[in-house]
Amino acid sequence: MGGLGPTELIIILLIVLVVFGAGKLPQIGDALGKSIRNFKKSSSGQEDIDVTPPAPTSAPTALPPGQPASRPGVVDAEEVSRKA
Repeated sequence: MGGLGPTELIIILLIVLVVFGAGKLPQIGDALGKSIRNFKKSSSGQEDIDVTPPAPTSAPTALPPGQPASRPGVVDAEEVSRKA
């Protein structure tokens, strides 16, 4: 129970053949093989992961009180009220 037997695999292969066509099967197999190979490589390659903490960055400077932040491209703003 729960396993895939030869009959189920043949049915799945026939469905894939009908959906994708015979010309696409080599490309799909190649992409699937590369994906599995990359997954195995990345899951076993623990030495490739960089675990060093990032360099500290300088904190952004605060604006003086009462001075709004400037927005590039905004020259003037006009208040518009909507009447209901």
